[in-house]
Amino acid sequence: MRPLIAGNWKMNTLSEGAVELSGALVGLCREEGDPGADLLICPPGVLLHSVASAVAGSPVALGAQDCHPDDFGAHTGDINAAMIADAGCSHVIVGHSERRSDHGENDELVRSKAAAAHGQEMIAIICVGETLEQRDAGETLAVVSRQIAGSVPDGATATNTVIAYEPVWAIGTGRTPTIEQVGEVHDHMRAIITGKIDDAGSVRLLYGGSMN
Repeated sequence: MRPLIAGNWKMNTLSEGAVELSGALVGLCREEGDPGADLLICPPGVLLHSVASAVAGSPVALGAQDCHPDDFGAHTGDINAAMIADAGCSHVIVGHSERRSDHGENDELVRSKAAAAHGQEMIAIICVGETLEQRDAGETLAVVSRQIAGSVPDGATATNTVIAYEPVWAIGTGRTPTIEQVGEVHDHMRAIITGKIDDAGSVRLLYGGSMN
């Protein structure tokens, strides 16, 4: 399976800048040819339709940064998986550390969101990772194990699920884990999902955090 390079725009840019940036990426792909990896961008929800038009027919896939687990209902301000798919998305990020910390999301909720994405035939990018305190306490592998066990839904496969390791202590801090540290966690993640996901060896694993 090809590598995946995903860009999470978080709460940044407006419509004009979003179209310009995504258009530039599409243009680069056309000029340079096959990038050798699948490309994904995840803009803020209100920009999905604009960006969908800009990347249509290109190698650049579109994803959302979150989704509500329910189909429809009285959930002011939320966007469900059906709406996201309707906007042209093929991927949804769930369980990002900022959602877990800022909104108190737990593994059970993340699992429900991933299942909702699967129900709309989208790929769920399930995020896991430890805080600085947990790493310093030697709890990294235990935390990642617990989050994977609680966040990956039944029905997850190598084609509908990506798991992203995002150490919280390496997001926007300038601190960067070594390749060996990331590799150790990825190896552990692969071992944990074996038996939980069919063809676990083909599940794509991402790293999300600071880089040098």
